[in-house]
Amino acid sequence: MTQVSRHYVLAAGGTGGHLIPAFALAVELERRGHHVALVTDVRGAAIPGRPEGLTAHVLPAGRLQGKNPINWVKGLMAIMEGRRMALRLYESFQPSAVIGFGGYPALPALLAAKSAGIPSLIHEQNAVLGRVNRFLAKGVNAIATASAETDRLDAKYAEKTHVIGNPVREEVLRLRDQPFPPFTEDGLLRVLVTGGSQGARVLSEVVPDGLAMLPPSLRTRLQVIQQCRAEDIDAVRTRYASHDIPAELATYFEDMATRLADAHLFIGRSGASTIAELTAVGRPAILVPLPIATDDHQAANAREMVVAGGARSIRQEKFTAVELAKQIQALAQRPETLANAAHAAWNCGHPNAAADLADLVESFGAEPLMDVIKVDSAALPAGAKGQLA
Repeated sequence: MTQVSRHYVLAAGGTGGHLIPAFALAVELERRGHHVALVTDVRGAAIPGRPEGLTAHVLPAGRLQGKNPINWVKGLMAIMEGRRMALRLYESFQPSAVIGFGGYPALPALLAAKSAGIPSLIHEQNAVLGRVNRFLAKGVNAIATASAETDRLDAKYAEKTHVIGNPVREEVLRLRDQPFPPFTEDGLLRVLVTGGSQGARVLSEVVPDGLAMLPPSLRTRLQVIQQCRAEDIDAVRTRYASHDIPAELATYFEDMATRLADAHLFIGRSGASTIAELTAVGRPAILVPLPIATDDHQAANAREMVVAGGARSIRQEKFTAVELAKQIQALAQRPETLANAAHAAWNCGHPNAAADLADLVESFGAEPLMDVIKVDSAALPAGAKGQLA
């Protein structure tokens, strides 16, 4: 059977949460012989990890928010300019479909696709449909979600909704078939702590003291790796030293996949990419959702792992050293408890997300539209109908 080579445009906001799954899809589509272009903003073009050979086209990305009418006018003008630039790109690139991953930079690209009659789909990484994706949902041909329970997704779109999962980096996905690191009654307890750009400070303040409150049977076996803000790192190092807890600290770890492979327990935020990687590898977690996340989507992201038994979720206002120590004890007091939580997290993973999303994307330009993994209306959250706003 001859491979048909097509052109596809991926449009994503300028954050890692939007771009990591876009990069994973680009790798899969190019592996299948297709040509892929990326549309993003200035921030997105500079984010590391973009696959070699994936051309990034920077478009204006206006924001429609706030009450100042001048800002709305500026935002609309930027969106329309981005739409015009996208149309020029489509004239030369001639994509079979445009795939949006959310974020304002995706908006003009998807509007241009609608205007040009090019098939389009959106992928939602979070367990809450984002604002841009809610706006675009009506006009796209398909909606791919990371979770079967996606808040703010109107039930009337059930027929074109496909539960795909969230594509992760290949180096992380390769860890899925590796066993959970041995954890015994007297072995090391390796803890990985990351907080992302917006949330590391509360972890830096709480985690060292929480670990220090563990009983000696656990505390003396700790080995901590923690990502900190540059302005916090010296204070955190001093705090760990005062508790006599060995800790490796850095503002960024290039070998995060290796760190995750070695970890017995993760402590951190519940961003979409974090959840996808934890469930792909199968690592138990204590999650502290970012309280200022739009539509409280990080709390929703944690929901499936918590219900399955693979994670504990603590609201930031309740995230104290005492509560953290309590939750770690509940998970790690017995080796089998931690191993069971790891398996529960693993069961929540979607290891074929990149391939399934590529299958859905490839169905554009072929007849009929491929039914990849459909979610019926019964799987949608109660009260979802009419929530699109």
